[in-house]
Amino acid sequence: MLGVLIDPDHAADGDLLERTVQHACMAKADLILVGGSLLTTDGFDACVRRVKELSDRPVVLFPGSPAQLSGYADALLFLSVISGRNPELLIGHHVTSAPTVKALGLEAIPTGYLLVDGGRMTTAHYVSQTSPIPHDKPGIAAATALAGELLGLKAIYLDTGSGAPRTVAPDMVKAVRDAVDLPIIVGGGVRNSEQAQALCAAGADMLVVGTAFEEDPERVFALREAVTLARR
Repeated sequence: MLGVLIDPDHAADGDLLERTVQHACMAKADLILVGGSLLTTDGFDACVRRVKELSDRPVVLFPGSPAQLSGYADALLFLSVISGRNPELLIGHHVTSAPTVKALGLEAIPTGYLLVDGGRMTTAHYVSQTSPIPHDKPGIAAATALAGELLGLKAIYLDTGSGAPRTVAPDMVKAVRDAVDLPIIVGGGVRNSEQAQALCAAGADMLVVGTAFEEDPERVFALREAVTLARR
Protein backbone atom coordinates (compact mmCIF):
# COMPACT_ATOMS: atom_id res chain seq x y z
CA MET A 1 0.00 0.00 0.00
CA LEU A 2 0.98 3.62 -0.43
CA GLY A 3 0.11 6.31 2.10
CA VAL A 4 0.57 10.06 1.74
CA LEU A 5 1.31 11.94 4.96
CA ILE A 6 -0.01 15.49 5.27
CA ASP A 7 1.57 17.67 7.95
CA PRO A 8 -1.01 20.32 8.93
CA ASP A 9 1.79 22.84 9.52
CA HIS A 10 2.91 22.48 5.91
CA ALA A 11 -0.59 22.48 4.46
CA ALA A 12 -2.10 25.43 6.30
CA ASP A 13 -2.75 27.19 2.99
CA GLY A 14 -6.12 26.05 1.65
CA ASP A 15 -5.07 25.96 -2.00
CA LEU A 16 -1.93 23.97 -1.19
CA LEU A 17 -3.93 21.48 0.86
CA GLU A 18 -6.42 21.04 -1.96
CA ARG A 19 -3.67 20.42 -4.51
CA THR A 20 -1.93 17.98 -2.18
CA VAL A 21 -5.05 15.89 -1.67
CA GLN A 22 -5.87 16.06 -5.36
CA HIS A 23 -2.47 14.69 -6.35
CA ALA A 24 -2.69 11.94 -3.74
CA CYS A 25 -6.07 10.82 -5.08
CA MET A 26 -4.95 11.06 -8.71
CA ALA A 27 -1.98 8.83 -7.91
CA LYS A 28 -4.36 6.38 -6.25
CA ALA A 29 -2.72 6.52 -2.84
CA ASP A 30 -4.41 3.89 -0.69
CA LEU A 31 -4.92 6.24 2.22
CA ILE A 32 -4.05 9.69 3.50
CA LEU A 33 -2.46 10.19 6.91
CA VAL A 34 -2.69 13.49 8.78
CA GLY A 35 -0.41 14.49 11.63
CA GLY A 36 3.14 15.30 12.61
CA SER A 37 5.68 15.27 15.41
CA LEU A 38 5.16 18.96 16.15
CA LEU A 39 2.06 21.04 15.52
CA THR A 40 2.53 24.83 15.60
CA THR A 41 -0.68 25.93 13.91
CA ASP A 42 -4.29 25.86 15.04
CA GLY A 43 -7.04 24.16 13.13
CA PHE A 44 -6.05 20.48 13.20
CA ASP A 45 -9.69 19.40 13.28
CA ALA A 46 -10.53 21.74 10.39
CA CYS A 47 -7.60 20.37 8.38
CA VAL A 48 -8.76 16.77 8.83
CA ARG A 49 -12.32 17.73 7.94
CA ARG A 50 -11.14 19.44 4.74
CA VAL A 51 -8.99 16.45 3.76
CA LYS A 52 -12.00 14.19 4.27
CA GLU A 53 -14.18 16.47 2.14
CA LEU A 54 -11.65 16.54 -0.70
CA SER A 55 -10.63 12.89 -0.64
CA ASP A 56 -12.23 9.61 -1.63
CA ARG A 57 -9.50 7.77 0.31
CA PRO A 58 -9.57 6.66 3.96
CA VAL A 59 -8.15 9.35 6.26
CA VAL A 60 -6.03 8.04 9.12
CA LEU A 61 -4.56 10.09 11.96
CA PHE A 62 -0.82 9.90 12.60
CA PRO A 63 -0.77 11.86 15.86
CA GLY A 64 2.28 13.40 17.42
CA SER A 65 0.35 14.31 20.58
CA PRO A 66 -3.08 13.87 22.23
CA ALA A 67 -4.06 17.24 20.70
CA GLN A 68 -4.01 15.71 17.21
CA LEU A 69 -7.39 13.99 17.31
CA SER A 70 -10.41 14.52 15.10
CA GLY A 71 -13.73 12.80 14.68
CA TYR A 72 -13.62 13.48 10.94
CA ALA A 73 -10.96 10.80 10.42
CA ASP A 74 -11.75 7.18 9.63
CA ALA A 75 -9.14 5.69 11.95
CA LEU A 76 -6.20 6.44 14.21
CA LEU A 77 -2.76 4.90 14.47
CA PHE A 78 -2.63 4.56 18.26
CA LEU A 79 1.16 4.93 18.34
CA SER A 80 3.40 3.64 21.10
CA VAL A 81 7.09 4.54 20.68
CA ILE A 82 8.43 1.13 21.65
CA SER A 83 11.94 1.91 20.37
CA GLY A 84 12.37 4.50 23.12
CA ARG A 85 12.06 4.64 26.87
CA ASN A 86 10.03 7.81 27.24
CA PRO A 87 7.08 6.77 29.46
CA GLU A 88 4.82 9.49 28.06
CA LEU A 89 5.12 8.02 24.57
CA LEU A 90 4.85 4.44 25.78
CA ILE A 91 1.61 4.90 27.77
CA GLY A 92 1.22 8.42 29.19
CA HIS A 93 -0.28 10.10 26.12
CA HIS A 94 -2.50 7.07 25.57
CA VAL A 95 -4.09 7.43 28.99
CA THR A 96 -4.73 11.12 28.29
CA SER A 97 -6.24 10.57 24.87
CA ALA A 98 -8.15 7.30 25.35
CA PRO A 99 -11.44 8.85 26.58
CA THR A 100 -11.45 11.27 23.65
CA VAL A 101 -10.67 8.51 21.15
CA LYS A 102 -13.60 6.48 22.47
CA ALA A 103 -15.95 9.45 22.56
CA LEU A 104 -15.11 10.33 18.94
CA GLY A 105 -15.77 6.77 17.85
CA LEU A 106 -12.40 6.48 16.13
CA GLU A 107 -11.13 3.08 15.08
CA ALA A 108 -7.84 2.79 16.99
CA ILE A 109 -5.09 0.66 15.46
CA PRO A 110 -2.50 -0.19 18.17
CA THR A 111 0.82 0.45 16.42
CA GLY A 112 4.38 -0.06 17.61
CA TYR A 113 6.45 2.89 16.41
CA LEU A 114 10.18 2.32 15.92
CA LEU A 115 12.30 5.39 15.35
CA VAL A 116 15.36 4.55 13.24
CA ASP A 117 18.48 6.64 12.61
CA GLY A 118 18.08 8.28 9.22
CA GLY A 119 21.37 10.17 9.05
CA ARG A 120 20.54 13.25 11.08
CA MET A 121 18.34 14.40 13.93
CA THR A 122 14.75 15.00 12.83
CA THR A 123 11.81 16.61 14.59
CA ALA A 124 10.63 13.14 15.61
CA HIS A 125 13.92 12.48 17.41
CA TYR A 126 13.89 15.83 19.18
CA VAL A 127 10.25 15.86 20.24
CA SER A 128 10.18 12.22 21.35
CA GLN A 129 13.34 12.66 23.45
CA THR A 130 14.38 9.13 22.49
CA SER A 131 17.45 7.65 20.84
CA PRO A 132 16.77 6.07 17.44
CA ILE A 133 17.68 2.48 16.65
CA PRO A 134 21.05 2.46 14.82
CA HIS A 135 20.61 2.18 11.07
CA ASP A 136 22.83 -0.91 10.86
CA LYS A 137 21.31 -2.86 13.77
CA PRO A 138 18.43 -4.86 12.28
CA GLY A 139 18.51 -7.30 15.17
CA ILE A 140 17.49 -4.61 17.64
CA ALA A 141 14.57 -3.58 15.43
CA ALA A 142 13.46 -7.19 15.01
CA ALA A 143 13.54 -7.92 18.75
CA THR A 144 11.70 -4.67 19.51
CA ALA A 145 9.01 -5.40 16.92
CA LEU A 146 8.61 -8.94 18.24
CA ALA A 147 8.12 -7.59 21.76
CA GLY A 148 5.42 -5.31 20.39
CA GLU A 149 3.68 -8.21 18.71
CA LEU A 150 3.77 -10.27 21.90
CA LEU A 151 2.29 -7.31 23.76
CA GLY A 152 -0.68 -7.36 21.39
CA LEU A 153 0.10 -4.52 19.00
CA LYS A 154 -1.49 -4.83 15.56
CA ALA A 155 1.06 -3.08 13.29
CA ILE A 156 4.70 -1.99 13.24
CA TYR A 157 5.81 1.42 11.93
CA LEU A 158 9.51 1.83 11.04
CA ASP A 159 10.35 5.51 10.57
CA THR A 160 13.48 7.62 10.14
CA GLY A 161 11.45 10.81 10.56
CA SER A 162 10.21 13.50 8.23
CA GLY A 163 12.92 14.89 5.97
CA ALA A 164 15.51 12.25 6.89
CA PRO A 165 18.36 11.91 4.34
CA ARG A 166 17.86 8.14 4.17
CA THR A 167 15.12 5.65 4.73
CA VAL A 168 15.09 2.45 6.75
CA ALA A 169 17.55 -0.12 5.40
CA PRO A 170 15.90 -3.00 3.51
CA ASP A 171 17.93 -5.42 5.68
CA MET A 172 16.18 -4.02 8.75
CA VAL A 173 12.76 -4.33 7.13
CA LYS A 174 13.53 -7.96 6.23
CA ALA A 175 14.67 -8.73 9.78
CA VAL A 176 11.43 -7.33 11.16
CA ARG A 177 9.43 -9.19 8.49
CA ASP A 178 11.07 -12.45 9.54
CA ALA A 179 10.34 -11.74 13.20
CA VAL A 180 6.65 -10.74 13.13
CA ASP A 181 3.42 -11.54 11.32
CA LEU A 182 2.10 -7.98 11.61
CA PRO A 183 1.67 -5.39 8.84
CA ILE A 184 4.85 -3.34 8.47
CA ILE A 185 4.67 0.37 7.63
CA VAL A 186 7.84 2.19 6.53
CA GLY A 187 8.23 5.96 6.36
CA GLY A 188 10.89 8.65 6.28
CA GLY A 189 13.35 9.32 3.47
CA VAL A 190 11.47 7.42 0.74
CA ARG A 191 12.14 9.51 -2.37
CA ASN A 192 12.33 7.29 -5.44
CA SER A 193 10.94 4.14 -7.02
CA GLU A 194 14.17 2.16 -6.49
CA GLN A 195 13.93 2.66 -2.74
CA ALA A 196 10.25 1.81 -2.81
CA GLN A 197 10.85 -1.42 -4.72
CA ALA A 198 13.64 -2.47 -2.37
CA LEU A 199 11.55 -1.83 0.74
CA CYS A 200 8.54 -3.69 -0.66
CA ALA A 201 10.74 -6.62 -1.69
CA ALA A 202 12.16 -6.72 1.85
CA GLY A 203 8.68 -7.09 3.34
CA ALA A 204 7.12 -3.65 3.81
CA ASP A 205 3.32 -3.73 3.54
CA MET A 206 2.88 0.03 3.29
CA LEU A 207 5.14 2.94 2.39
CA VAL A 208 4.43 6.44 3.65
CA VAL A 209 5.70 9.52 1.81
CA GLY A 210 5.54 13.04 3.17
CA THR A 211 8.47 15.39 2.55
CA ALA A 212 9.20 13.95 -0.90
CA PHE A 213 5.57 14.49 -1.83
CA GLU A 214 5.65 18.08 -0.60
CA GLU A 215 8.80 18.77 -2.65
CA ASP A 216 7.41 17.23 -5.83
CA PRO A 217 3.76 16.07 -5.76
CA GLU A 218 4.14 14.26 -9.08
CA ARG A 219 6.82 12.01 -7.57
CA VAL A 220 4.08 10.01 -5.91
CA PHE A 221 3.06 8.62 -9.32
CA ALA A 222 6.42 6.83 -9.69
CA LEU A 223 6.14 5.52 -6.14
CA ARG A 224 2.61 4.34 -6.84
CA GLU A 225 3.90 2.38 -9.85
CA ALA A 226 6.67 0.81 -7.75
CA VAL A 227 4.19 -0.31 -5.10
CA THR A 228 1.82 -1.66 -7.76
CA LEU A 229 4.64 -3.73 -9.28
CA ALA A 230 5.46 -5.12 -5.84
CA ARG A 231 1.91 -6.44 -5.52
CA ARG A 232 2.27 -8.66 -8.58
